[in-house]
Amino acid sequence: MAIEKYHNRSHMCGVLRESDIGSTVTLYGWVQKRRDLGGLIFIDLRDRTGIIQIICDQDISRQAFMEAEKIGSEYVVTVRGKVERRTSENPNMPTGTIEVYAETLDIINEAQTPPIYIKDDDEVSESLRLKYRYLDLRKPSMQANLLLRQKISNFVRFFLSNEAFIEVETPVLTKPTPEGARDYLVPSRVNAGKFYALPQSPQLFKQLLMVSGLDRYFQIVKCFRDEDLRADRQPEFTQIDCEMSFVNQEDVIELNSRMLKKMISEIKGVELSLPFPRLTYKESMEKYGSDKPDLRFEMELIDLSDLMANCGFKVFSDTVNNGGQVKCIKVDGKAENLSRKDIGKLEDIAKTYGAKGLAWMKVEIDNDVNAPIKKFFSSDEIQSILQKTEAENGDILLFVADKPSVVAAALGHLRVDIANKFNLYDKNTYQFVWITDFPLLEYDEETKRYVAMHHPFTSPVVEDIEKLTSDPANVKAQAYDIVLNGYEIGGGSIRIHSSDLQSDMFKALGFTEEETREKFGFLLDAFQYGTPPHGGIAFGLDRLAMILAGEENIRQVIAFPKTQNATCPLTDAPSTADQRQLQELYIKTDLPSIDN
Repeated sequence: MAIEKYHNRSHMCGVLRESDIGSTVTLYGWVQKRRDLGGLIFIDLRDRTGIIQIICDQDISRQAFMEAEKIGSEYVVTVRGKVERRTSENPNMPTGTIEVYAETLDIINEAQTPPIYIKDDDEVSESLRLKYRYLDLRKPSMQANLLLRQKISNFVRFFLSNEAFIEVETPVLTKPTPEGARDYLVPSRVNAGKFYALPQSPQLFKQLLMVSGLDRYFQIVKCFRDEDLRADRQPEFTQIDCEMSFVNQEDVIELNSRMLKKMISEIKGVELSLPFPRLTYKESMEKYGSDKPDLRFEMELIDLSDLMANCGFKVFSDTVNNGGQVKCIKVDGKAENLSRKDIGKLEDIAKTYGAKGLAWMKVEIDNDVNAPIKKFFSSDEIQSILQKTEAENGDILLFVADKPSVVAAALGHLRVDIANKFNLYDKNTYQFVWITDFPLLEYDEETKRYVAMHHPFTSPVVEDIEKLTSDPANVKAQAYDIVLNGYEIGGGSIRIHSSDLQSDMFKALGFTEEETREKFGFLLDAFQYGTPPHGGIAFGLDRLAMILAGEENIRQVIAFPKTQNATCPLTDAPSTADQRQLQELYIKTDLPSIDN
């Protein structure tokens, strides 16, 4: 039956309140639940705003009662009736003080028994949820997440527009350029043998917009990276992208700090103070073993290398004397809560990040320790360790000895795992920190060359420009990341705006002049026509929404996400292409056999 035969909807289900008592309303929605009590049938009717209880009383409306006898879960129905006060109130529902007595009820569409329950605690596997995502999205929590995501997008548009930013769309079909991850390639039918790339970011175009004189640009934009996935990564993701001319690092940080402070206030009702704390990259790695530290709790890494160089425990002393480090974290008051088995699990975590093992000491009364490695240390050495770590009775120290990168990774992840295990932070707090002074380049052992730590268009700090060709490892970048609760939610930099300096950067990265002209000639040419100094930042909208929604999986805030294998269980993408399509694109597949 056509929907035109029904009355126009007067209200959404979840917005009805006591002030509507006595009103006649017309509602549309899905049947969440039906309860038949003989002469009365109770229906929980749901739409995206919530649930209202409908009563079909055969003494009031025989038609509504007879239709109600036919319905099942997830039927789509329309109800017209009168709002009354509930005789038995439900304080757990926003509409729990009222109900609607049906005068008419019509079935618009029947529904088969759903393969998943339409409730938040269904405990269904994620693969099944993604296969039936259109049902999964009916859940209140999922709809709340998407509404939260919309609030973030709306807020950003309003804030940046009021700061004189201009929203500009940049191309989705563009040129393959090396920006750090693999490109998704799109073959061109009309240009045989040539390919577009889906953008990893609008990086080059937003810089060209600065050359164009737009001064301030922003965009909420899809980006694509063909990389291995994690719980907080997707092959296609959304960036809040912005760029500004005639600015320095402080300008970018100041404006975006204000935006984030106001966002948290308006969306979460939490007031934060400015300025947000800052750490240099070096400080962050030394103190927290990560360039995205969670500052909701302390537990800093403590460097004991100076004490261990001549100690009796060869594992420690040899590591230090061979250029490595010995560091530990102190877990306050948890010695009795960590059994040998628990410590073994922590050691397994440390080993996944390259550590050879995990040593430990439990501090006891009178500054004594309980530890398998105690026999290798003198009393004075143990006292020196306890003094430097400020460890007290009931604390436990966890040690890793290795090269600095392994020590940082192992202890950095351990501190987060322990904080989660013992709930050492308030989950309703929002702790931002800016990370600055990143290295411009890092050496890639696999390719035996330097690669950009952020991207090739990041400007070195002015005082380090001369080192770009002579000492690239010690060049600092005018780059900055913003971290929230242990997640990097955004990163940016002041860009190179000189064609000569940009050419030098490409040389430092190992590009030949021919490669530079082929891949970036259009950018270098643009720089010849008056380029302002400029910089910007890009935020991960998906990750930001995930944190503000209190989720731990980024797929929870994306309507139709991919799995960790970059597949879509709903549509079975990616799939094979029709042979005719491949011929039109001059593509011939030559896949290896499964046996290979």
